[in-house]
Amino acid sequence: MSSSTARRPSFREVFAHREFRAIWVSYVLSMGGDRLALVALTLLVYARSKSPLLAAITFAAGFVPYLFGGMFLSGVADRLPRRTVMVVCDLIRCVLVVAMLAPGVPLAAMIALLYAVTLLQPPFDASRSAIVRDVMGKDSYPLAMAIMSSTTRVVVVAGSAAGGLILALFGARPALGADAATFVASALLIQFGVHDRPAPASSEGGPNPLGQLADGVRLVFGDPALRVLVGLGWLAAFYEVPEGIAGPYAGRLGGGAVAAGLLIAASQLGAAVTTPLFMKKIGPLTRLRWMGPMAVLTCGILAVTVLRPDLIVSMALFALSNSFAMYQIAANTAFVERIPNEKRGQAFGLANAGLIVGQGAAFAVAGAAAEVVPPSTVVALSGGIGAVIACGLAVRWRGMSPAVGRHTARHLGREASLTRQTPIHAARSN
Repeated sequence: MSSSTARRPSFREVFAHREFRAIWVSYVLSMGGDRLALVALTLLVYARSKSPLLAAITFAAGFVPYLFGGMFLSGVADRLPRRTVMVVCDLIRCVLVVAMLAPGVPLAAMIALLYAVTLLQPPFDASRSAIVRDVMGKDSYPLAMAIMSSTTRVVVVAGSAAGGLILALFGARPALGADAATFVASALLIQFGVHDRPAPASSEGGPNPLGQLADGVRLVFGDPALRVLVGLGWLAAFYEVPEGIAGPYAGRLGGGAVAAGLLIAASQLGAAVTTPLFMKKIGPLTRLRWMGPMAVLTCGILAVTVLRPDLIVSMALFALSNSFAMYQIAANTAFVERIPNEKRGQAFGLANAGLIVGQGAAFAVAGAAAEVVPPSTVVALSGGIGAVIACGLAVRWRGMSPAVGRHTARHLGREASLTRQTPIHAARSN
């Protein structure tokens, strides 16, 4: 525990912020609608085409466009008012989803429209992540991000389940219609629930998108501490592999779709429960000190699956592994505090793009590997590789200052002593 005796903010106080409530509800609606539509459209494409390749291409819409949007569009969140960016992205995505509802739209056009929708997600996410820091003070921001992280995990599971259920009962059109409606609701909540703030950076005389991207790369990867923090964030590509191959993993255990769903739910539940408790009970310096070891545990626990455990033990292992993934909030908050406000959008975009694309690539590699070796072995290898990388990152992080403190704390809080400091990022994950 932190030695700080300062009073820490509570969840009640975080939700007492009117602007945060609007952002949070908007996030739940928008992300839930996105997940529902992605799953429903993927299943629809497979039902019409009977092509696993087309279905995979459709599902990849949740990953591939994010790379380009994250690199080239996230900087908009620094050049324009962030509330405006969020509202405009929501409205354009609503129009694109409505276009999918037009009678006779070819499958190829629907997939292209879905990719366009995802392309606009990074500037929205970058604006949302940055504006949460504008809305919440330094003390409350980590708790706010813990709420967002847990919400993401719950919505991913619920949205995926609802997408399959709605498609089975009503077809894909209601799912797409619901997605369009969530964008409208989200835009209204942001427009009327969040204060208008000027753009953090001047929109005149600044670099073009390529120049802004280059500036962001230099900022994020030119700072050793930021490189380590981004690396810790990208470890998710290794420890989330069990979710990517939950179907084959459950199949090897003699289970079906229900067993696969239980494996995914167990993974998400572990982090959803522990992350808020971690942020509430553990002090900021202790979080930073234990960030590296927890990253190692998050990945290393998965290596136990080399013993081919049964379904119940596998669920427990996945839940325990993701419980330690709460270190991501500490990495996120340290990351955001080191980035100037006028560059946060581009920095968030780069970090989130790497995370999303890394997860997509890891799922693809794991799926291919599971064709030739048991899925439990694939999970164990992924966890072991991730643990080795995490060890290197943990050593580098700890070597940056005694007690993970002096260098980092200089950026996290200049106005008070370390022992009295109060708390100093994640996206969707989409």
